[in-house]
Amino acid sequence: MPVRGDFPRGIWITSYLDCKLSLDEAYALYEAYYEGHPFTHVSRKQIDLKQVVNTNKVLVQLEKQGDKLVIHSIEDNLIKGASGQAVQNMNLMLGLEETAGLKLKSIVF
Repeated sequence: MPVRGDFPRGIWITSYLDCKLSLDEAYALYEAYYEGHPFTHVSRKQIDLKQVVNTNKVLVQLEKQGDKLVIHSIEDNLIKGASGQAVQNMNLMLGLEETAGLKLKSIVF
């Protein structure tokens, strides 16, 4: 479910599912999965859209409400969207470092 708010750019998505794992077990699963992904970061602290504006990063944060796992994720859709994905894919296709040109705070064409 995307969240609408008073922010000029970015997307905040909240998902939830039934989950018997503890919060620590869920974090361990997410951290292991995203360990080799340079633009996706799992945070154990509260996330804020200001942390991803003008970057190619995605932040993921988890919480547990009873038997529900709540997954929050944020991204700057203007950078992480088609343009950021195109540069990331081009880098991979050309054998360059995946993050080349995307480490900057903003992309300059």
